[in-house]
Parts: sequence; C-alpha cells; structure tokens
Amino acid sequence: MTAPGTAPDNDIPAGDDGTPRSSRRVRHWLAGAGVTALAAVLGITLAVRGGATPACAAPPTGNAIHKGTASFYDAGRSGGNCSFPGPPADRLYVALGASQYSGSAACGSYLEVSGPKGKVRVMVMDQCGGCGPSKIDLSTEAFTRIADRSQGIASVSYRAVVNPPLDGGLTFRMKGGASKYWFAVQVGNHGNPLRSVEAKGPGGGFRKAARQSDNHWAIEGGIGPGPYSIRVTDVYGRQATATGIRMVTKQVQRSTATLASASPTPSSSPSVPPTPSAVPSPTPAESVAPTTTVEALAGAAPLDRPRC
Repeated sequence: MTAPGTAPDNDIPAGDDGTPRSSRRVRHWLAGAGVTALAAVLGITLAVRGGATPACAAPPTGNAIHKGTASFYDAGRSGGNCSFPGPPADRLYVALGASQYSGSAACGSYLEVSGPKGKVRVMVMDQCGGCGPSKIDLSTEAFTRIADRSQGIASVSYRAVVNPPLDGGLTFRMKGGASKYWFAVQVGNHGNPLRSVEAKGPGGGFRKAARQSDNHWAIEGGIGPGPYSIRVTDVYGRQATATGIRMVTKQVQRSTATLASASPTPSSSPSVPPTPSAVPSPTPAESVAPTTTVEALAGAAPLDRPRC
C-alpha cells in the first residue's frame, strides 16, 4: 500500500535461506549458532508471509499520539480486510500495518489524523501489508483533507478517537455459512475497538465468541437457531446487549443499543486471532433487517494494558 493511488500490496519479501556451513570441528558451534539464528529469521519471515499477528499487537487506543507517514489508495467498493459490506458512505477510511491492525481488532474503530493541511476522522477498514508501525494508508478522499495529493506521502500524527459520535446503534451481520450449528457474526457501528462478543440463544447462557481474522466472531458448535442476545464489550469496558438478532446471513440487522458510558481507560490488548487473513473478503450486498430490541448494560471495569 505504499504506492499512492494503488490497491493494497500484501506481498512481503521472503528472507535469505542460506545456511552457514563449516567443515572444521572448531567452528561447529558457530555453524550451529548460525543455523539457529537462521531458523529464527525464517520463522519470522514465514510468520509475516502467513499473516501472523505480531507479538503484543494492539490497535491505537486512549490518548496516545502516534507519528509517522501516510500514503493513499482507493479500495473501490470493497470493505477491506475487515469484510465490511462496503466502505463508509463518506469514504473516509484507513488501512493499518499488521501490528496496529492487530488481526482485525482495530476494525470499526476511528482515528483522527493530522497533516499539513488539517485533520480528518477516518474509520479503520483495512490492513496495509506494506506498512510498518508508523505508516498508515488513507483513502484518497481522506488524504486530500490533510495534504496535497501531489505529495503522495505526507508526515502525519494520529490518535484514537474515543467514543466517536455515531449515527444509530450497533449493527449485526451473520456471516455467510453461519447456522444454528456454527454461529458467526460481525458487529458494526461500535466506534471503539472491541474487547469481546458473547451470545446466547433462548434459555441458554452467554457463550464467548472467538475473534476471527476476517472481523467476525464465531462460536464453534453453534448456539441454536435463535433469536439471539448478543453482548458487546469494548476495550474501555463499555458494554451493551442487543436482543432479537436473527439467524439471517448477509443482512445487516440494526439495533438501538449503544455502548454504555464508562471510564475511558483503555485495554490495548483485545483478543486477536492467531493467523489473520491478508486478503479482503468478498463484499456481499447489504440489506437491512428490522430493528432489534435492546438493553444497555453498565460498563465493566477498565482493563490493564498488556505487558510486552
């Protein structure tokens, strides 16, 4: 994604696979050390090529200000690696490098980006395969708000937008292939990075869903045919529950549930999947289901930061 005006580039060059050799007995320990180091390098290289989440990866949270550079690209009608039905209506979105994308944990959160010409608020929608921890890739529309397009790359600073103002409540979209035997849902319009998603069917207890690399939350074995209650908690401890969510795939079900107020002390270690995908998922057509019944719950205590 480093080339301005182009689609994301997810190709990451492989490392050197030459193995140190020594025919002398006195140098065998050096050869062994070289092989060990090489194995570590190759392991890291393969992990990066396979899309593994970096250690201590976490999306931007709280009031921390990050400084770096920004380029731009056009995602077209795609919802990016976050598998959204499409880009936001204002087309103000951003792709993050692997460490801050954090295996889809950053999806749906917002950043305020400052550049030479001003500021812009963008939604995290994609992963930038060629971006390091201080590089971001903005939509063309967002980039032109903060810099001249002719620059191609601009120096920027950016921070998380905590509790961004949003239109409407949480949205829910069942993944294609989901059923009463395999529960998989995408949560939208949450604003802050999510810590957890739990769901239950009629008469059952809440079960914790596992975050998937394509920005869905899955429960193996399913929780029955529904309708479901879904409890959402963000990294600041804010929490809301929506009820009446149906097992209807590829439709956006809108609720009036919003994440309840709580002290904005971030946990920068939301759950991440072990092997996030580096290829955007298909973008099915969006359709809207009836509004759900909702219940807002009190926020949980803020979580601790990870120890790296």
